[in-house]
Amino acid sequence: MTRRLLILAPAFLAVAALAAAQAKSKKEVDAYNQILQARTPDEQIAAADKFVESFADSKLKSQALFIAANAAERKNDVPSALTYAQNAVDADPKNFDAMLLISGELARTTREHDLDRDEKLAKATKYANDAIAAANSATKPIAAIPDDKWEAAKKDAVAQAHNNLAMIAVDQKKFDVAITEFKTSIDTGTTVDPTTYIRLAGAYDDAGKPDDAIATLDKVLAMPNLSPQLKPFAEREKARATALKNKK
Repeated sequence: MTRRLLILAPAFLAVAALAAAQAKSKKEVDAYNQILQARTPDEQIAAADKFVESFADSKLKSQALFIAANAAERKNDVPSALTYAQNAVDADPKNFDAMLLISGELARTTREHDLDRDEKLAKATKYANDAIAAANSATKPIAAIPDDKWEAAKKDAVAQAHNNLAMIAVDQKKFDVAITEFKTSIDTGTTVDPTTYIRLAGAYDDAGKPDDAIATLDKVLAMPNLSPQLKPFAEREKARATALKNKK
């Protein structure tokens, strides 16, 4: 679900209010709510496709397309995710969630020997910067959203954009730039994301700064609620940092 909708959870009535405020009919509201209520990514995509086909001029079109993009991303169907997200941006040039998805997926999936590598990374960079501008200037879609939650959502969007810029810099082997962007992401966001710290440590190692990497990973490994899935990645990166330090 989109960040804009997540900030309304668990107040489902507020989500319905968002749809009601922007829809032209009860049928449109009901069709949009079917997207939100879908239980699987495939069901969500099908509901979004049906919505866009039935209500091509809806103000909710961009959000419906982004939800489909998010669902495709959860299926690891990157081409479909990028297509839906691009369509979402085309429908609403201020949809920073869709921009972030495009930027992040291009940063994550672009490979060193891709023939269109430079083009992909340039597009990823543009959308990350566009997302920062769009998030910073975004206004609440409905008054029911608390001001503090809206501001937190905007900060987290900007933090994600800087995380994407950092991943792009890693792809470009600009490790000092990556370090700065990862640190900006950490400082900007309202929540602690261990993954960003692990990526920061990787950038430190790539930049030849294993001491900084080890200090960063020690913070991660000391986090009381660190996911068991992430712990092995942190441990492997710390082992790499230790090996790099011992070579000095």
